[in-house]
Amino acid sequence: MKITTTPIDGLLVIEPQIFKDSRGYFFESYNQDKMKAAGIVLPFVQDNQSLSQMGAVRGLHFQAAPFEQGKLVRVVAGAVRDVVVDIRKNSPTYGQHFSIDLSAENQLMFWIPPGFAHGFETLENNTVFLYKCTNMYDKNSEGGLLWNDPAIGIKWQTSDAIVSEKDQILPLLKDFVSPF
Repeated sequence: MKITTTPIDGLLVIEPQIFKDSRGYFFESYNQDKMKAAGIVLPFVQDNQSLSQMGAVRGLHFQAAPFEQGKLVRVVAGAVRDVVVDIRKNSPTYGQHFSIDLSAENQLMFWIPPGFAHGFETLENNTVFLYKCTNMYDKNSEGGLLWNDPAIGIKWQTSDAIVSEKDQILPLLKDFVSPF
């Protein structure tokens, strides 16, 4: 398992060692000791899975304390452009975003610690996305940022995004008060 840092502190890209043969492939998708050695020490308590069609945008979401969540995410079918925005108010990269393409083909995983708004854009039909979360979902703790806020400057691939009503009314970064 290869773990790589990103330009934004705390975000990690995880590349599993994949063993392929005539039967298919095998890889270790989670190893507590290796994650701990990389600084991922929060326990995982909830797994989520979503199915999305091409052009769907989910996010940008987070949960505030006491239900803040770290997420280890990956794609098991299809592909996404995964995006996070740093919402840690004392961070030198506050308001900056980072994106990475995750797919069933590249098998990359992405660690997102608490303090980031998270979302993704589906690049293929029938994409299955897995979230391994460090805290339980709590509706009263959820928040977010507007997915297409020009101040954040995310370059989405789709010109006609499929976005939920809830995600269309999230605040702009300039109007946002970070709980982190």
